[in-house]
Amino acid sequence: MISLSGSDAPKAAAGASVAPAEPPAVVVEDLSITYRTTFEKVPTLKSAIVRLGRGEKAVREVHAIQHLSFEVPVGTSLGIIGANGAGKSTLMRAIAGILAPSSGRIEVRGRISSLLALGVGFNSKLTGRENVMLGGLAQGMSRAQVEERAEQIAEFADIGEFMDMPVITYSSGMHARLAFSVGVHMDPDILMIDEALSAGDAQFKVKAAAKMQELMDSARAMFLVSHALGSIKEMCNDCLWLHKGKLMKHAEPEECIAAYTKFLEVGENAFTMDDL
Repeated sequence: MISLSGSDAPKAAAGASVAPAEPPAVVVEDLSITYRTTFEKVPTLKSAIVRLGRGEKAVREVHAIQHLSFEVPVGTSLGIIGANGAGKSTLMRAIAGILAPSSGRIEVRGRISSLLALGVGFNSKLTGRENVMLGGLAQGMSRAQVEERAEQIAEFADIGEFMDMPVITYSSGMHARLAFSVGVHMDPDILMIDEALSAGDAQFKVKAAAKMQELMDSARAMFLVSHALGSIKEMCNDCLWLHKGKLMKHAEPEECIAAYTKFLEVGENAFTMDDL
């Protein structure tokens, strides 16, 4: 963000008051995330013995996000596209505060509700209703606020008597339905969805999509990661295309998707940044 002062600042008309622009909901500035992992593609007996004798481990660095910068104004529904391994989920987890940046800065204004790995925070020994309480408290809500939403969550999830049974007894579908219901009923300022609309059966997907549309109208910003490019076009007004941790394009969904699909058709070797 640039601050102007002195003679560089634009002059307001006499007597006119200029309302300050609302700051972006999210700012990502020169973000890089690097994983260090003890992984060797084709280990040999000789290399393993040498490392063992030296007390060493084969360490590989994975550059999941590389010098990424963008802003998300209030009212934006941002789609994030790219092939597997592009860094989409890593970026979402970093913005949600689950992963720490290796370098760079992330600024978030508002409360986030993330549907990244559905139900990842559930305690399998507790009942669904008890997990609803934990989920709400983790979002910074009071017990009274969570209790007020508990019945809405149970009704939306529609898992009947299983709400009062341990989560370990749930099928994968019931688990996902409850997790989705918890996430969308916490009145988020910023909503983050990573393929979450695939949860549940066909009837639930219709209900989930309708709820997402409702939330889009009230949230300050929304992030949607999906391989379903039709969903990105329909639900988003801005789009990022990532490839191997780098930003390839930031544009309106149709323009971004056109460049991405062209890339998929011709292949990485035949594609240059000039084509963008």
